[in-house]
Amino acid sequence: MPGGTSKTGVWNLGLRYGWILTRPHGPSFLKGRFEYVLDATPVFLVFQPANTAYGAGFSPLGLKWDFATRGAIVPYLELNGGTLFTNHDVPFGTNTVNFTSAAALGTHILKDRYNWSIEVRYMHISNAGLATPNPGINTVQVRLGVGRFSSRK
Repeated sequence: MPGGTSKTGVWNLGLRYGWILTRPHGPSFLKGRFEYVLDATPVFLVFQPANTAYGAGFSPLGLKWDFATRGAIVPYLELNGGTLFTNHDVPFGTNTVNFTSAAALGTHILKDRYNWSIEVRYMHISNAGLATPNPGINTVQVRLGVGRFSSRK
């Protein structure tokens, strides 16, 4: 089916490391900081009608805008891209090597020691023409995270 497949879902578990690149800047409510993030996803499941594909991914390109707020709620926007390697073709009949692109809207909930995050993410999975056909998979995900911010000493 052009533009995506049906009856397909994903679930993943990963790790993220990020670096704040700028001090807060920008006009009024858009004021924020750029952050560069790397994602490693050692557990990536694709539930498709033909089978369940198990895989792992790496996203070396993550650009994030953390809005500058004074409270415990810090919203963000993100663009992300990487690769996904699976044991079965994703989607079925295509390829085991795919590329991922994503856009997310989320928020950090800051606590004393750790922070939580919740986001809505649109992710596209496609083999970028490495195989024919190339229908791709489009998903909307709700992602939860727990993390810790640290600063250079």
